[in-house]
Amino acid sequence: MASWKYDKLLERLISKWPAKVLSLVIAILLSMFHRISILEERYFSVPLKVETSGDLLPSGPYPKVVRLTLKGEANMLYPIQENDIEAYVDLSKYNSPGLYRAPIQVQKKGSAVGIANLEIQVDPIEVMIPLDHSLTKVVPVTPSFRGYLESGYELSNYSLEPSQVTIYGPVNIVSGINDVTTDYIELTGRKENFSVVTKIINKDSLVRIEGSLSVTFSATIQQSIVIRTFDRLPIVLTGLKNGLLARPQINFGTVKLQGSQIDLDAYTPDSSLLTLDCSDVEREGTYLLPLIVTAPKNFTVLRYEPLEIPVEVVKQQVVNSD
Repeated sequence: MASWKYDKLLERLISKWPAKVLSLVIAILLSMFHRISILEERYFSVPLKVETSGDLLPSGPYPKVVRLTLKGEANMLYPIQENDIEAYVDLSKYNSPGLYRAPIQVQKKGSAVGIANLEIQVDPIEVMIPLDHSLTKVVPVTPSFRGYLESGYELSNYSLEPSQVTIYGPVNIVSGINDVTTDYIELTGRKENFSVVTKIINKDSLVRIEGSLSVTFSATIQQSIVIRTFDRLPIVLTGLKNGLLARPQINFGTVKLQGSQIDLDAYTPDSSLLTLDCSDVEREGTYLLPLIVTAPKNFTVLRYEPLEIPVEVVKQQVVNSD
């Protein structure tokens, strides 16, 4: 009797078995499709870290940022932050300069740890990175300027603190760096001493500037000193006694003055600049008199011509009115 019941049960189980198997497969597939349909996606861009050994460093262009696609259930996916996923390339097995290809790997941290069925896709999946030995070097800091000082003023002196910094990076790049520059220092309209704090600009992401990137720039500004030549200036005779008449052989002179640009731009020579002093002349004759230059006190006389002038002195003719 028991044997009969067992045979009947077995007969029922195996009857139409292809259809039953197909139904089971369909049910499993539907379950999988449903699960896939409820999965969410998130996209992150994270920095790519490069792990090396010894004194080797990346020495050429490579992707600094990679794109991550995270797939998972919404309630588990959205608490994840960008800093919970780390992307890196492990080049620590290489110990000599060269160009190496390696896959990008990811490591879960923080809220991403322990999440089951979390799928992470990386784009790109691998990178080519050149490596070179490292070099440390001390270089000066050079200021960068923008604009112009107030007209008539000039930058006479400046200082930077610190005046030099230490840089670190791959040999092929650091060996070609002779200085580092600051951010632009605005000069427009300035006419007095000033001091500003500015930043050092790092122009290559493969090079590290050690210490603070801030520098203090102090400037000394003064009026611009220029030289100007005045030609064909009239020579005036002074001190000539009554009854005498003087005839100088040269009537015009040249003077070269040095002073601030502002003062010289506003200066117009008058008749007192070049003179001949005839006060010692007592009688007729020819005299060699020195040229006298009387310039304003804020100017320096660099040169003048002529130095001396022959002057013929005669008695002044009296004309009778009869």
